[in-house]
Amino acid sequence: MVHVEPERFELMVSEALDGIPAELGELMSNVAVTVQHDGGPAGLLGLYQGVPLTRRSSFYAGALPDRITIYRRAICALCNSDAEVVEQVRRTVIHEVGHHFGIGDARLRELGW
Repeated sequence: MVHVEPERFELMVSEALDGIPAELGELMSNVAVTVQHDGGPAGLLGLYQGVPLTRRSSFYAGALPDRITIYRRAICALCNSDAEVVEQVRRTVIHEVGHHFGIGDARLRELGW
């Protein structure tokens, strides 16, 4: 397990989001990305909660933002170095953003995410 200070971890998440190609980032809509520093659900490194872009229709108007939560403790427990944490944060952020775009777990695994 690697210990990463909360502020440093949040910076890693921000950098991972900044690494998303601009043309995709511009398409993201009504989604908040947060970090949970305490334990999250067993076996999860991140979680997307909301209505994917591909399923939104006129009923979605006025909805609260979708949420992507990244679990610091779970990621740090999985990794053996700071560099591994950076890479796992990047992979987790991309995976959860994929869900925001309507890509399911099976397809994300096929794509290597």
